[in-house]
Amino acid sequence: MVFFRPALRYDPASPAPQDTAALAVLDKRRGRSYNPGAMEKLHFGDVTVERCVESEGPSFYPGFIFPDWDEDAFAAERRDWIDPLYFDEESGRLLMSLHSYIIRTPHHTILVDTCVGNDKHRPDTKPWHMRQTPFLEDLTAMGVAPEEVDFVMCTHLHVDHIGWNTKLEDGRWTPTFPNAKYLFHETEYAYWEKADMGDGGSGMTRRDAFEDSVLPVMEAGQAVLVEGDHAIDDTLQLEPSPGHSPGHVFLNLETEHGSAVFTGDVMHHPVQIAYPEWNSRFCYDPPQSQRTREAIVERTADTSTLVLAAHFAMPVAGHIVSNPGGNGDRCKFQGVSQQGGRLLTES
Repeated sequence: MVFFRPALRYDPASPAPQDTAALAVLDKRRGRSYNPGAMEKLHFGDVTVERCVESEGPSFYPGFIFPDWDEDAFAAERRDWIDPLYFDEESGRLLMSLHSYIIRTPHHTILVDTCVGNDKHRPDTKPWHMRQTPFLEDLTAMGVAPEEVDFVMCTHLHVDHIGWNTKLEDGRWTPTFPNAKYLFHETEYAYWEKADMGDGGSGMTRRDAFEDSVLPVMEAGQAVLVEGDHAIDDTLQLEPSPGHSPGHVFLNLETEHGSAVFTGDVMHHPVQIAYPEWNSRFCYDPPQSQRTREAIVERTADTSTLVLAAHFAMPVAGHIVSNPGGNGDRCKFQGVSQQGGRLLTES
């Protein structure tokens, strides 16, 4: 099982995955700018959902992240619906994102997943190593100061979902959100708590992220270990979704005005909706991961439930829909945007 993304052999003409500085240089050379845009605030009655982006752009080559990837099958999906929203033809890379969701209910402010973070020792993935991004400033500009977050909910404890759990302060890792309860699935926590994890490569052990982004929260008394069906309030409830990691969870939002499911890393890229049998190389239990993915595709297909994944590029929010004019019985992702308070299907 691979957890940390190993160093890749990059094409020198292409940026490293989600390396925004390299993207800016590359785009200037190409005579264009990369602007992923922003997901407008989604309204579910008095509940709102927004996205705070840490980085977005060309990421992995499809054949790298999906070991069972089929080039012809992918090309057919590209022609049908993927291009140009979710694939960068010039670099040959998938368009992906690192972002957190901000859910505001009448009672709470909840942050879902916390990306990579600043100052973290991540030599296995160079664009993530000791990085500096204005994530907290961007979050504050959205009207969410760190002190105002009530809950931090991690769908799982992989490196790119826990980074902003903590920040470096006077040489120590301290919780970034001082008044928040951090919700960790008890099975997920127990797995990463194991002391016998081996070296992950490049001098970094697999416990590094756990030790700098999870343990300090536990030591500060802000962590809450929860079961898979834990309810945050009357609109938000966790749901077990194992496979990508042992204790991976969905977060379901249910209101009288609509529903959504935050799917974490059960789907890294929209093509997995059409091909749920394509596991990522980072899945802990690939057969279970496929079953979980197939189940969520079947359950939400052709319904009004919005799917909000952890790494989809813009348009991020969307529906899973049947695709009778496409590849047989396979589904596709239909992104939506907002205009004047209405959800509009992206063409």
